[in-house]
Formats: sequence, C-alpha cells, structure tokens
Amino acid sequence: MEANTRSTGRLPAAFLTPGSSSFMDFLSEHQPEILPGNRQLPPTQGVIEAPHGTTIVSVTFPGGVVLAGDRRATMGNVIAQRDIEKVFPADEYSAVGIAGTAGLAVEMVKLFQLELEHFEKVEGAQLSLEGKANRLSTMIRSNLGMAMQGLAVVPLFAGYDVDRGKGRIFSYDVTGGRSEEHNYAATGSGSIFARGAMKKLFRDDLSEAEATTLVIQALYDAADDDSATGGPDVARRIYPIVTVITDDGFRRLTETEASEIARSILERRLEQPDGPRAALL
Repeated sequence: MEANTRSTGRLPAAFLTPGSSSFMDFLSEHQPEILPGNRQLPPTQGVIEAPHGTTIVSVTFPGGVVLAGDRRATMGNVIAQRDIEKVFPADEYSAVGIAGTAGLAVEMVKLFQLELEHFEKVEGAQLSLEGKANRLSTMIRSNLGMAMQGLAVVPLFAGYDVDRGKGRIFSYDVTGGRSEEHNYAATGSGSIFARGAMKKLFRDDLSEAEATTLVIQALYDAADDDSATGGPDVARRIYPIVTVITDDGFRRLTETEASEIARSILERRLEQPDGPRAALL
C-alpha cells in the first residue's frame, strides 16, 4: 500500500478509491494485518509481563471537564517507569487517559487520534462527542483477543460536548462496553480509592481551579493506598498530568501549575494528616 516514489509518484489505487470516512475501515480493507487487534502473538504460557498504566481520574465542572493521570507504570511488583504519560488529546475538544497495557494503549490512542483527524478531513466536520466515544468503543472491542491474553486496554474518555455545552465522561470495559459517567469517574488499579476521594469532595458548583485540585487530591489518595499508583514526587519533580477541556478547547496544565497544586496538598496533609479532607479544596 506504500506509494511508489521511483515511478510516476502516483498514489496507489487504494488511496483514491471512495469509501468510508473511518480510517480503521480503510485499514481493515486494504491492510488489516497492521491493526493492533489483528496481530498474532507467539504461543505463551501464562500472562505476558508488560508495563501497565494505572490510575486515571476525571471530573466535570460547569463549563468543562478535567482529565488527569498519575505517572507510574508497573510490571508486576516492579516500577517500570516513573514518568510515563497517560493522558493525551484526542482532538481539539476531547482527551483520552489510558490504563492497562501501556504499549498497546499508546498505540491505540495514536490510531484514535488519526481516526478522528481522518474523519474530519473526509467529511469536513468533526464527529460529535457521542460519535467519538462510539469509535473508541469499536477500537477497544477489536482488541478483545489481546485482552484475553492479558493485554487489556481500558481507557477513560472525556471531552467538551459543543452541542450540549458541557463536559462529559465515558468509561469502558475490556469488551468495548461504553458507559457515560456522571460528575466523576476513575479507572485503573487505584480507581476505587480515587473514586472514594472524589465522592467526598465533589460539588456541582466546582470552579475549574477546584476541579483540578480535586483530581490531584484523588490521585494522592489513590497513591496512598495503591502501590501501583504514583503520587506527586517532589524530589524527582514528577507530578500528575492534568488536562482541562472547555469551549476554548483542550489545555494541559503546565508543570509549574501542577506542582503548585500538588505542593499545596502535601503541605496541608503535613499540617492535618487526619483532618477533614473537605478543607483541602
């Protein structure tokens, strides 16, 4: 399917044939073997050991949504990477946070980004947020064979719905089942602890600044109880990745912004280690 640059320079016929606006459909028809879910793994005994991403959290606020993730990747009981990036922009108004097998998850995100860009170029308009969530569900379902061998990918998808004028969150299971979450959501090994923190701290009238503080607080609480989740690492200057999506589009907090929030949480915890958590917002 590669272009022959030594002859006339013309693109192969596959690129000029009318078809679906889905890039995945294009690959499925012309070169299906390069899709992640179609790859054949060698015979193995037991679960394949590979780096895994852990905790992703998201919370809505009036005017948008925040999506954040810790920076630790684990492989069994070993820390495989301390500064992995788990939150990526999908397009101008949406983002994906990855949990599960890190390598496959990052590859899936890149394919998802290309899928949305391809659709926009072919159709001349962006997919609705609902449509984006459905496309991601299809991609996860195509990875079911890998998931059955222990290479599961379970992302969290969040974005600003320009039609409804609000932020929305979608969670998934390994079969591609999609659920819309309300107010807040978490996935990954530390999700149960992060969800508990968000349940206590969430309010309907959160400001953007309070929402960003809330997700870092939730990741801190998850790291406190889950060894696979990495909390703010002041010594190494490694802080959670926090993204905000509003009607202005996608924005990632700078390292300075994230570190200031994380340090304020750590300082208050030192002052009141067993005090009321609601005071942290």
